[in-house]
Amino acid sequence: MSKLVIVESPSKAKNIGKYLGKNYHVVACMGHVRDLPKSQLGVDVEHGFAPKYISIRGKAELINGLKKQAKASDKVLLAADPDREGEAISWHLAHVLGLKEDDLNRVTFNEITKTAVKEGIKHPRKIDLNLVNAQQARRILDRLVGYKLSPFLWKKVRPGLSAGRVQSVAVRIIVDRENEILRFVPEEYWTIDAQLETEKKERFTARFYGDKNGKMELKDKESTDRVLSGLEGVQYLVGKVKKGTKTRNPAPPFTTSTLQQEASRKLNFQSKKTMATAQALYEGMEIKGYGAIGLITYMRTDSLRISAEAAAEARSYIGEKYGEAYVPESVRAFKSRASAQDAHEAIRPTVPSLTPAMAKPDLTNDQYKLYKLIWERFIACQMKAAVYDTTQADILAGEYVFKASGSSVKFPGFTVLYEEGRDEKVEEEKTLPPLREQDALTLLKLGGEQHFTQPPARYTEATLIKALEENGIGRPSTYAPTISTILQRGYVNREGKALYPTPLGIATNQLMCEHFKDIVDVNFTANMEHNLDEVAAGELGWVDSLDSFYRVFSNTLSEAEKTMGDTKVQVEDEVTDIVCEKCGRNMVIKQGRYGKFLACPGYPECKNTRQLGEKTPPEISDVKCELCGRPMAIKQGRYGKFLACTGYPECKNTKQINKETAGVCPKCGAKLAQRYTKRGKAFYGCTKYPECDFVSWDEPTEEKCPQCGSTLFKKRVSGGFKLNCHKEGCGYTRTEKDEAPHTTDTPEAKE
Repeated sequence: MSKLVIVESPSKAKNIGKYLGKNYHVVACMGHVRDLPKSQLGVDVEHGFAPKYISIRGKAELINGLKKQAKASDKVLLAADPDREGEAISWHLAHVLGLKEDDLNRVTFNEITKTAVKEGIKHPRKIDLNLVNAQQARRILDRLVGYKLSPFLWKKVRPGLSAGRVQSVAVRIIVDRENEILRFVPEEYWTIDAQLETEKKERFTARFYGDKNGKMELKDKESTDRVLSGLEGVQYLVGKVKKGTKTRNPAPPFTTSTLQQEASRKLNFQSKKTMATAQALYEGMEIKGYGAIGLITYMRTDSLRISAEAAAEARSYIGEKYGEAYVPESVRAFKSRASAQDAHEAIRPTVPSLTPAMAKPDLTNDQYKLYKLIWERFIACQMKAAVYDTTQADILAGEYVFKASGSSVKFPGFTVLYEEGRDEKVEEEKTLPPLREQDALTLLKLGGEQHFTQPPARYTEATLIKALEENGIGRPSTYAPTISTILQRGYVNREGKALYPTPLGIATNQLMCEHFKDIVDVNFTANMEHNLDEVAAGELGWVDSLDSFYRVFSNTLSEAEKTMGDTKVQVEDEVTDIVCEKCGRNMVIKQGRYGKFLACPGYPECKNTRQLGEKTPPEISDVKCELCGRPMAIKQGRYGKFLACTGYPECKNTKQINKETAGVCPKCGAKLAQRYTKRGKAFYGCTKYPECDFVSWDEPTEEKCPQCGSTLFKKRVSGGFKLNCHKEGCGYTRTEKDEAPHTTDTPEAKE
């Protein structure tokens, strides 16, 4: 019997195909095969929100091929990813291929290993319509918001904008933080540190705490000076010393959100890059000694659950590598969030004994870094806690009290392998020398220092994802595309790792808050996610969930259109630090027909514009644009310098700068020039183009043809090169060998 297995991607198909026998044929459907049409709403809101699905443009040939293969097979198995999206892809495939919904044709596996794939294939089930309906409800919900609200924004703010449930809330969170920073009023405070020395000349630092009545806040210089004057000439003695131990437990294995956060902190990966790299690790590759294998379990998960087999394998590795002292008495189990779907395991290596060093030769640099992060986090989560000896001491100085604390590692535990990154800097605790009560101390240095409270930090991708997850906004699969969208739409900019709202983002958010409070309300959006979870669990009908939302949304939209009338929101231009070379003003970012560009704010007196990203004034040539008459500027492109009209973006005319070479054109006798294709490949042509259309891939030389006197062109061949004459009717050619073996190495590479 022949069985057809359909997955999403070719790489996944390739690896799964190696696990199954010759009776199985594994093919890729390249993701969704049907979707709502782009040109229209595609949802009948008057009749139960019935969706109008069509085949995705460009997939007709692929779909026809799948139909033929399905018809020729005895059994079709749908093996898309084990989540709502994968369930929906399988459902759409079933409709396209004419399969019955009651057929046992859906197979899933949490990891792409031989054992998991074969086990999954043995247990096909029906397509879970509850999961399909949850995905369908989300898709229709996002379509209703996007296609109904976006045109409103086009009319009231700017063409080309978009709105969405999750992205609009994400923008609001960022704007709210920016407003919080702007409203922040710094408060002054002071600290007093005493550098002290024991009788054995061991030094440490203690910080002022207060007096014998308790803690004292030093709010200004006056109160600090009073304390400093009271400390003049006093004896410093060790007061109460408290010793103890503290333990630090390892962080749980990764979920989707914590993986994105940690990859941002430690690897500087953007969430989009993290998910693309994780997808490749999940789908697998050839690893020496292991064959085709998926290196990690499914990477879209909110669960902290670990299989007993994986935990046992990790504990075995820890015992062999670090010793039994590092293996806890029992398997560590972690509790998932209350809102977690818990459909899959946490993200972990499929084979814990496959270390990053072993896999490195077969991975790209990014894949290796991310696999190492996932592997170390998982192994560490099954190790013993780190134990620290702690010391806290009161230092008596007359009527005042200082405090000193320190810690030292008693047992490193999981920290020998991995420590979780932090969003904020934490001052490391130093060790204290041995201290005994009533020991006399020598004061080496005493000083007060002024400080000011700091505003909350701007969100980074890591902290924004954390905030979205904590507030129940979106799902693991939505974080990366949400952040990409708000950046691409110009609502948010990135400065280093920090995300800040643009004037467009601020203006759009204000409009949304005034007229569409529910859409940008954190609790409302979180409740919608909860409703979708109830649909997935079969506890709520998907049509009911849409109806309760759309009735309110439709009325709100109508009311907003009436209230605003013809009013249009004015968006301030984003001012840059780039100075206009013509008038000295700071240039601003404008949105044109062909995208963003830099413009002088002095328009119409100064009409200077530049391409975005061009920080230095371009060199102006004496060549005039033949389309608009403006002078052309010399610009630096990927493949060298070129001429571009200074009227960009209104005029987008560009010209190559001809680099003259040896020889003359064999067709008309004019000079030859080196040029480049769009892909950067060099070719040679006549400088009188388009009057003369001669071109050649062969390089012209100084040597002339012995038969006709025309230029000879050089073409490299194995072991040397050929000299050819391109003069029509001549046909002269000869081959010459290299004096030394040909190599592509540069002199630097040889050294």
